[in-house]
Amino acid sequence: MTNFNRSTLPDTVRSNGATPNPWWANAVVYQIYPRSFQDSNGDGIGGLKGITSRLDYLADLGVDVLWLSPVYRSPQDDNGYDISDYQDIDPLFGTLEDMDELLAEAHKRGLRIVMDLVVNHTSDEHAWFQASRDKNDPHADWYWWRPAKPGHEPGTPGAEPNQWGSYFGGSAWEYDPKRGEYFFHQYSKKQPDLNWENPEVRKAVYKMMNWWMDRGIDGFRMDVITQISKVIDKNGKLPGEAGSEIADNPVGEEGYSSPFPFCSDGPRIDEFLAEMRREVFEGREGYMNVGEAPGITPARNEHVTDPANKELDMLFLFDHVGIDQEGSKWNTVPFEVKNLRDRMTEQQEAVRKAGWASLFFCNHDQPRVVSRWGNDSDRGSRELSAKAFGMLLHMHRGTPYIYEGEELGMTNAHFTKLEQYRDLEALNGYRQRVEEAKCQSSESMMAALALIGRDNARTPMQWDASKYAGFTAPDAPVEPWISVNPNHVEINAAEEFDDPESVYTFYKKLIAMRHNSATIAAGEWHLLAADDEQVYAFTRVDGDDTILVAVNLTDRSAALPLDVAELLSDGVNESQVLLSTYDAMHSVKSIAHGELARWEGVVIQL
Repeated sequence: MTNFNRSTLPDTVRSNGATPNPWWANAVVYQIYPRSFQDSNGDGIGGLKGITSRLDYLADLGVDVLWLSPVYRSPQDDNGYDISDYQDIDPLFGTLEDMDELLAEAHKRGLRIVMDLVVNHTSDEHAWFQASRDKNDPHADWYWWRPAKPGHEPGTPGAEPNQWGSYFGGSAWEYDPKRGEYFFHQYSKKQPDLNWENPEVRKAVYKMMNWWMDRGIDGFRMDVITQISKVIDKNGKLPGEAGSEIADNPVGEEGYSSPFPFCSDGPRIDEFLAEMRREVFEGREGYMNVGEAPGITPARNEHVTDPANKELDMLFLFDHVGIDQEGSKWNTVPFEVKNLRDRMTEQQEAVRKAGWASLFFCNHDQPRVVSRWGNDSDRGSRELSAKAFGMLLHMHRGTPYIYEGEELGMTNAHFTKLEQYRDLEALNGYRQRVEEAKCQSSESMMAALALIGRDNARTPMQWDASKYAGFTAPDAPVEPWISVNPNHVEINAAEEFDDPESVYTFYKKLIAMRHNSATIAAGEWHLLAADDEQVYAFTRVDGDDTILVAVNLTDRSAALPLDVAELLSDGVNESQVLLSTYDAMHSVKSIAHGELARWEGVVIQL
């Protein structure tokens, strides 16, 4: 089912507060990581033609929107999130003509295309940055350039403008001998931050965005967009910089302070997003824009996504995917149902009156949820826990995002050696923490990488049981850019496509339910059993229609929470069971016994 024949959400059911309801209020988005989705030319890297060849699969699944991770021209230092030319396609992925063909073929099938956009930073190979290395060039102030700390030799240790560290390890400042100054980069040293304080930067960004919208794309997913506004004093100085009125934070265990508090949800972010809306999206119809939102709280999400404020349609919040990390990202702690429920509840409650929620557990930066919080140790546990987390996510109020392979129950890579990883964050993090700062053991770091490293999501899409999982031909001259997960022999689309009990078929049902039920798409959300250690339960309500969702997120049976049991005190028959991670009869019997089996989730019409 595509958006050609899904139900329109009636305006009597309020979604984000806009009237009429936006088309995406009961849509489902599917994220594609192009280099890992489908190789079409045997070079071991997926591309645009490969995506086009798989559009029928995506239309059959029933999703409405395809979000493509970056395919712009790039040196690929951070797999395309370092853009050197916004208005060209990287030859790794194809050509602008291939992009036009993908757009046309997707639109024929009722599928919309949203492009990933990275405008917090560019590549250091972008023409803007190269020009800015000359202090006399008009682009000189397009990036965050600063002189060496007074009294220090430029380019020597300790001469950096302040003590900020990069999220990818090392200093957040890189010295450029040509200009004789340092430039700021929150991420890789090949990803210098753009200076959004400069109106010429903003004008250039909006012009480029309009070029793409005019070309026919359906919107943008904006990478770390809430980091474009930095905290500066009245003289334009950053915290901790010589002469700044704003003090920096203390140095941490890796030897640096964090720029995060000063670069996330900054003082001008609302102004910049509203300006972007006016300059790019006003007067257009049928688009969708979503921002990746480091540092944004659920309460702030309500403001940014409230249509009355004319900023963004949706934001990705991260508080719920940090529940198994403590202090450092690489210090992992066990998953607890209550922690997930608390964070998700805050997100749901914040947009009860206005605004909208994005729903996700997986993406290109997150590991596979079935390995992270579920159980992938055997087929039965993997399929049940994949369905349980899928049900939980898709029954919330908001727009669900499926990451490629999530609909198959794809698992983490289970790499055991550092050389198997390709991700800059993982490799730099290991060097910084284990070899340089010596604040984490090699064993602990490798365990953390295996659990939450980004490459877990980036192994090739598992299409079939052939040598390279159908991602590339079995006799291709080049191996895939990153190893195929060996379990592709058991876990693949060909195996699951026609299996009525498969994870894939379960996801088709979830998508169809959102398309056809106004209650699931946008009905009120009410939490139940707020303190239960195993069961996450809530109701969805639209007028007289009430749907109960109860999911056991553990590997052992669980007693029905009291308030859930009370709602079901008159018993449940099979016709009331809209969906079960087992089957309707199993869940009827479980409820009769006052329990849910391990990973048992059920959606019940009350």
